[in-house]
Amino acid sequence: MTPTTPQPTGALNRFLNVIEAAGNKLPHITMLFIWALIITCVLSFVLSFFTFDYHHPTTGQIIQVVNILSPQNLLDLVISSVRNFMNFPPLGITLVATLGIGIAEGSGFIRTLLRKLMSYIPRSALTPAVIVVSIICHLASDSVYVILMPLAALMFYAAGRHPLAGVACSFAGLSGGFTASYTPSVIDPIMQSFTQSAAQSIDPTYTVNVLCNYFYALGGTFFVIAACWYVTDKIVEPRLWATMPLDKGLEKDPDLQIPPITDLENKAYRRASLVFLGLGVLLFALCFPENSILRAPDGSLTSPKAPVMQAIVPLLFIFFALPGIVYGYTAGTFKSSADVIHSMEEIMKMLLGFMVFAFFAAQFLYVFGKSNIGTLMAISGAQFLKDLGMPSTISLLGIIIFTGFLNLLITSATSKWAVLSTIFVPMLMLLGISPELTQAAFRVSDSAVNVCTPMFPFYPLLIMYCQKYCKKAGVGTLSSMMLPYTFALLIVLTVVLYAYWGLGLPIGFDSGYVYPPVK
Repeated sequence: MTPTTPQPTGALNRFLNVIEAAGNKLPHITMLFIWALIITCVLSFVLSFFTFDYHHPTTGQIIQVVNILSPQNLLDLVISSVRNFMNFPPLGITLVATLGIGIAEGSGFIRTLLRKLMSYIPRSALTPAVIVVSIICHLASDSVYVILMPLAALMFYAAGRHPLAGVACSFAGLSGGFTASYTPSVIDPIMQSFTQSAAQSIDPTYTVNVLCNYFYALGGTFFVIAACWYVTDKIVEPRLWATMPLDKGLEKDPDLQIPPITDLENKAYRRASLVFLGLGVLLFALCFPENSILRAPDGSLTSPKAPVMQAIVPLLFIFFALPGIVYGYTAGTFKSSADVIHSMEEIMKMLLGFMVFAFFAAQFLYVFGKSNIGTLMAISGAQFLKDLGMPSTISLLGIIIFTGFLNLLITSATSKWAVLSTIFVPMLMLLGISPELTQAAFRVSDSAVNVCTPMFPFYPLLIMYCQKYCKKAGVGTLSSMMLPYTFALLIVLTVVLYAYWGLGLPIGFDSGYVYPPVK
C-alpha cells in the first residue's frame, strides 16, 4: 500500500503546491540548456541587425551582436563543439575529484568514518554534533546522502528523539549550509572556474583564487551551526512530535540498530587515518620551505599562480583515494585492483547525467560568449542599475533574493551559475563589485533554499528515509519541515556576508570587495 502524504494546511499548502506544480512542468535541466542554446542563436540573428550605444569597458569598442546563424559561425560552432565540451570549466574538476571519492566510498572508509564520528556524540550534544559532521561531509560527493541522513535518523531514534529531526538537521547542515565549510570542497574550483571565465569577459587579465570565499565560508560555520541547532530543537522537533507520531512496532525492527564497528573495520580505519594524516604532514613539509616548488614565483602559497592552489582537485583525489585503498585492502572490501577500479566505475555512473548536461551547457556558453549577448546584457544591466542610483549593497541583495527564487525550481548550482555568472559577474564589476563578492552572494541563497524545494533531486530518497519511521510522511512533510531552516540560513548567511563586508574582513584568499581591486 502506498503511504498517504500529509499536506500542510493553509497558505503553506498552497505555496508548496504552486512550487511543486511549476517545477514538475519544467523540462529536464539539460533540455533547458538545449532550448537556451536555440533561443540564443535565434536572438543573435535578430539583434545583429541593431546597433547599440554601449562600449566595451576594456577595448572601448561598440558592442555588436554576432549572428551565430551565419554559415561561417555555424560551421565554427560545429567544429569547436568537441573542444567546447572538453574545455567546459567544471567537467574535469568534477570527474577527477569524484574518482577519489568513489574509492573512499566503495571501500567503506567514508561509512566507517561517519559511524566513528557519530559514536563519540553524547545525547546532550547530538544536534550540534550532527550538524558539524554534516558540514565536514561537504568534502564528499552526493554519495554521502545515502549514508549520513539514515545514520543521523538512527542516532536521534536511539537517543529517544524524533528520527525525522535527525534527517532534517543533517540535511540542513549538508545542503542548506553548503556555503559554510571548514575545508575546501569540490564545489569551490567549479564555482571559481565559472567566475573567472565571466570576469575575463570584462578584464582578460583577471584571475580568481579557488579559495576566494574560504574565510567567509569558515566564519559562516559558527552561525550555521547555531541557526540549525535552534531551529531543530526549538521549532522542528517539537512540531514533529505534535504532528508526526512514530509508527508502532519500530522497536522490533532489526534494521533500526546501529551496527557495531568490527575489529577488522577498526584496524582498517586506523591505518587509513594514519595515511590521511601522513599525507597532510607530507603536504605541509613540501609547502613549508620558502623555495618550495609548490609556491608561486613570489613565494605565496595562496596566489592563483601557486602550484598548490592549481592542484586542489588532484590533491582531493589523492587524499580520498589512498586512504580508501588502504582501508579497502585491510578490511577486505578490496580483494584486487579490479575492485578499486570497479569502485570508481560505480560512482562515475552517478555523473552520466552531468556529462550529458555538460556537453550542451558548453555549447550554450560558447554561443552566449561569441554572440556578445552576455556582454551586452551585463553592460546594459549595469547602466540600468546606475541610472536607478541604488547603492551596491542593495544590488547585491537583489542577487541573493533572485537566486533564492530561482533555486525553488532549478537546484543545481553548476547549471545556474553557468548562466548567471556570465551576466551577474561582469554587470556587478561595472558597478564596482568584485567577482569574488558576487560569487559569495550567489552561494548564500543557492545553498539555503536547496532544502525546502521539492525539486531537489534527493527529495525522493529523503522521503523514503522518513517513511522508515513515519509511513505517512511525504513531500509536504519534508518541505514544511525544512522551510524554517531555509529562512534561518538565508538570514544568518546574508547577515554574516554583510558583516564581513562592513568590517572589511577578507572573504577569502586574494579577494576583495571592489573592482578594480585596491592595490
